[in-house]
Amino acid sequence: RNRLTTIIEVNIANLAGVPSIIYGLLSLGMLVYWMGQPRSLLVGGITLALLVLPIVIVTTREALRAIPSGIREAAYALGATKWQVVKDHLIPYAAGGIATGTIIAMSRAIGESAPLMTIGAVTFITFLPPGPFQSEIPYISFEWLDSPFTAMPIQMFNWVSRPQAEFHELAAAAGIVLIALTLSLNAVAIALRYRLRQRITW
Repeated sequence: RNRLTTIIEVNIANLAGVPSIIYGLLSLGMLVYWMGQPRSLLVGGITLALLVLPIVIVTTREALRAIPSGIREAAYALGATKWQVVKDHLIPYAAGGIATGTIIAMSRAIGESAPLMTIGAVTFITFLPPGPFQSEIPYISFEWLDSPFTAMPIQMFNWVSRPQAEFHELAAAAGIVLIALTLSLNAVAIALRYRLRQRITW
């Protein structure tokens, strides 16, 4: 550890607590206005990736720090190189914590709407967005990355704001889907961590 490492760790920990709308303003200024990118699905994905990246970094660091020092010392005593210690001992031991942190970060991104609204997510989808596949060669299209988009929380707000009862039912169903998806991701994270820990043999 040195002073530069300490500064980087403190800044990353602070970024994990920054309000999500700040990431939306950052993407709006840099990606949309400065780089001239459209208010598209690609920009929204980059924004959410930047949002969850500090969380993934912090959880990965804590998972690696939780490894007993005796594992490193025993590997070095047997003549393993630094890369072999990382590849064969540290990463397998910390894989459960890393996977758990990544999935939990994904579950947070699913419910975010403020940064997406900042960069211009539409409030109501009245068309069928294009998909990544097409019927003609090369059968894969990237036009969907530049298409307008919305997020389920934004769509739910739009449905709730309408007076018709049918839209309220749609909003309730969407809320159940969000809750179920979040609980499913958390359950997968716990099961994956348990499974990876069970596979570790020394």
